[in-house]
Amino acid sequence: MLMTVQEWVYPLVVVLTGYVVMGITGFGSALVLVPLLARQWPLAEVVSLAILLDIPASMLHGGLNLSQVRWKELLRLLPGLVAGTLLGIWLLGQLDKRWLLLVLGSYVVFVGVKALMPQISLRPVHTRWVHVAGALVGLVEVMFATAGPVVVAWLQRRLNDVAGLRATVPVVMVLAGSIAVAVLVNTGQIDVHTVIPRWLVALPVAASGVILGNRLASHIHPLLMRRIMAALLAVSGLTLMRHFWI
Repeated sequence: MLMTVQEWVYPLVVVLTGYVVMGITGFGSALVLVPLLARQWPLAEVVSLAILLDIPASMLHGGLNLSQVRWKELLRLLPGLVAGTLLGIWLLGQLDKRWLLLVLGSYVVFVGVKALMPQISLRPVHTRWVHVAGALVGLVEVMFATAGPVVVAWLQRRLNDVAGLRATVPVVMVLAGSIAVAVLVNTGQIDVHTVIPRWLVALPVAASGVILGNRLASHIHPLLMRRIMAALLAVSGLTLMRHFWI
């Protein structure tokens, strides 16, 4: 669908803002895109666009910080990601999504608020829970395109350094998004004639946002970065919970 220049101003400002956030923290783009773009376009189209934009944007972010990616954590999540994505496709036609968002949002708020508290460190979590975490990431990504907070909540318990966390989150999102896109396309749930033209217009803006955000992040102290990520987690959790009443 063709749009005038004036009609593109609002979506592109939203896209730029969302990917500056990703460039700074490593996640959070869809938490900006999905609720704001859904005011102009149907939610299903916005979710598809957010997933498609996140894949190259996350690849760019991961490439800018490739040496700090923790690859073992990525491989551990892979089986759960596949299972969770398939489960999410099935649940799309079976479940009232509001209850899932309420539970998920409550957990994300809890993790974010706890991480903001002074002199409190998150205890490491055992790898036996990795398949559960991976399944939840895959499920939330294919249903809502907002799995970033779940990835951060998991990796905060696995990684001690902020740089490794910030670099690994986008790479996990590349994998989760790629699996989600493959399943959505195979099941005919992406309207390629509508979404792909929008993706082509928005992609350069998203890339610019990631680069700008990544440069800003180099001037932020690691402790402040961790607090920014924790605050974004808490806010994103509240955003997810908000959908329960809407």
